[in-house]
Amino acid sequence: MSPHADDAPPPAETPTAGHPTPVPARREPGWWRDAVVYQVYPRSFADSDGDGVGDIPGITAHLDHLADLGVDVLWLSPVYRSPMDDNGYDISDYEDVDPLFGTLADLDALIEGCHAHGIRVVMDLVVNHTSDEHPWFVEARDPASPKRDWYWWRPPREGHAAGTPGAEPTNWGAAFSGPAWHLDPHSGEYYLHLFSPKQPDLNWENPEVRSAVYAMMRRWVDRGVDGFRMDVINLISKDVSLPDAPQGPGQPYGSSFDLVANGPRLDEYLAEMNREVGLTDQHLLTVGEMPGSTIDVARRVTDEGRRELDMVFTFEHVDLDVAPGGVKWDLADVPLPVLKRSLERWQVGLADVGWNSLYWNNHDQPRVVSRFGDDSPEHRVASAKTLGTVLHLHRGTPYVYQGEELGMANAGFETLEQYRDIESVNYHAEATSLGLAAETVTRSLAVKSRDNARTPMQWDDTASAGFTTGTPWLAVNPDHVDVNAAAARRDPQSVFAHYRALIALRHSDECVVDGRFELLLPDHEQLWVFTRTLGDERLLVLANCSSEAVTVDPSDVPDVVGAEVLLATHDGRTGLDLAPWESRVLRLA
Repeated sequence: MSPHADDAPPPAETPTAGHPTPVPARREPGWWRDAVVYQVYPRSFADSDGDGVGDIPGITAHLDHLADLGVDVLWLSPVYRSPMDDNGYDISDYEDVDPLFGTLADLDALIEGCHAHGIRVVMDLVVNHTSDEHPWFVEARDPASPKRDWYWWRPPREGHAAGTPGAEPTNWGAAFSGPAWHLDPHSGEYYLHLFSPKQPDLNWENPEVRSAVYAMMRRWVDRGVDGFRMDVINLISKDVSLPDAPQGPGQPYGSSFDLVANGPRLDEYLAEMNREVGLTDQHLLTVGEMPGSTIDVARRVTDEGRRELDMVFTFEHVDLDVAPGGVKWDLADVPLPVLKRSLERWQVGLADVGWNSLYWNNHDQPRVVSRFGDDSPEHRVASAKTLGTVLHLHRGTPYVYQGEELGMANAGFETLEQYRDIESVNYHAEATSLGLAAETVTRSLAVKSRDNARTPMQWDDTASAGFTTGTPWLAVNPDHVDVNAAAARRDPQSVFAHYRALIALRHSDECVVDGRFELLLPDHEQLWVFTRTLGDERLLVLANCSSEAVTVDPSDVPDVVGAEVLLATHDGRTGLDLAPWESRVLRLA
């Protein structure tokens, strides 16, 4: 535990931060609408035993940090037993804890500790695929096994011998590079893996698979969890004909996305899961990670009357910095009007049906202060605050990823050897083999690699940032000397203090939760301006999302005379002149 963990937190910015009383045994309907969720990536949060890898007791030891921040929910990324091919998203036992992270008793203690702090617990649910070391798949390798049909098995393409080039059943590519089919020598057949070969896809067409998943979920609910974040859940319904996919010029494999995402039985499966596990009946928080989903899909699956999910993680805004027609590594600039309009579409699209999730960061995304902000020493703090303000004042449930409340920045890695992420390492190998310059690939990794989010949590300014007494599994960002929790908790003007105030404002002001959203100045290159309106209350958000000062034209916004400043990044300033990365939340007279 950090030596500074018991430091008293600073006074919060207005309004005064508070926290609800401990979680009652009964969850109320819709409780998640005014909640704020905090994601912990266990491997990188806090190491209690000095092995260099974060663990569950490390999280429990830092619950005071989450309570002081004021969050309502802890989303726990996977801690299940796993060979760790994809850092725990390849699960070999859904109902046990990997020794790397601790024990089931440790997890029970974490759940109890969270509840005692008034924090609910959401578990990661990874059921599009398992590990190839899961007993289900080990048994399924036998063609005569009753579990053979629990996964997607196919013979080689007609006219091809198993293991020869082009023998894969389809031309699909995997998300982590290479083909999406892997040959199993024992049977001479291929199995489908949309990610790593060690992550075979479950066949949700088989009702036995679905029944086993629902039973597992019920046991976690009985253990005390309050909901589920569902990993790539919109991939569970696939085009069962398994046709070849479109293949672009120079691309080694076809893109199967349209054949596996938002498939024909997705709504059926989600409704069945909800019913069989009692998700809505028990008021459990459910959020589905759904890459490529449209507003229409999100409206459908989050419509309360359909009883599927509470909200989804959309990807539109985090795909904007991809060059047209490219993959995530093909970089493009994102003009502010493009980013604003993307979020606005979802605000308007889910205004009457469904509910939004709000996020900048997670374990798969680069740090927002480096991505859409300015991580220079001059502007890092202000841009982190303003990006937080803009997001949290939209309508929906905000998600805070560990270290976001400190303004943590991208890793700054310069060589391939510094990366640990399977996606990044595999992309480098494939891209350079196809002739792309190594310098171009390394630049893309520095901007977009998932390891940017996975550097250890920065608790203090000591050698390993207070994360571990051993050697960290992934290098600590050198900026931890200045950017760390101990310093932030002592500073009333820190990013941490600002996030506390944002969370407290959501807890205290119904307009922040339920007010109607209206974007102003959609084409302005520097200003992000919008209103929230509920009954007679109207809030105005003024944000300069640039590193140059700007003045708001009074004719472009509602009258601010007599407005009350609810929250501001820069103390003592009023009017319509905004410094670089300055933002204010005003309650209009």
